[in-house]
Amino acid sequence: MKIAIVLFLLASPALAQKPTDPPVAPACGTDDANFEVTKVKDQHPVTQPEAEKALVYFEDDREYDPTRKPTMLAGLDGRRVGATHGNSYFYFSVAPGEHHFCASWQGKSQTRAVAHFTAETGKVYYFGVKNRAGTYQAYGIEFGPLDSDQGLLLGSTFLLSTFQLKR
Repeated sequence: MKIAIVLFLLASPALAQKPTDPPVAPACGTDDANFEVTKVKDQHPVTQPEAEKALVYFEDDREYDPTRKPTMLAGLDGRRVGATHGNSYFYFSVAPGEHHFCASWQGKSQTRAVAHFTAETGKVYYFGVKNRAGTYQAYGIEFGPLDSDQGLLLGSTFLLSTFQLKR
């Protein structure tokens, strides 16, 4: 009987522990980031990567219901790097190496998608987001790399996004 009591007392702290949360994709960053997005008309800069860096374009889709376009947040390696709002894009530099990239709807952290890539110095990478409406299908996001020709085409027809973190 004493052995049973001792075993129970030793096991009880393990039984009282809270189950661990499932692992989260390392790319997205915090869910509390809110951006104000402005689209810049008539600017389609063609830029080259900075020295010793790669360049990444984040391009939002054109097929989503125009009255309900969500603000799309982009996260890289656990921090937010920018935002778009329908038929727009932005770009940023990254160091060479493996990176984890995320797209999510602002205000709806459960609606996100992730991808990873290995950046090489001097290269340009294009990633596209396609949003799915909820009328006849589930809400969601398709996110992934684009062919460089498709990326250039979208960049020439979309508007450049500028963004500021809301305080």
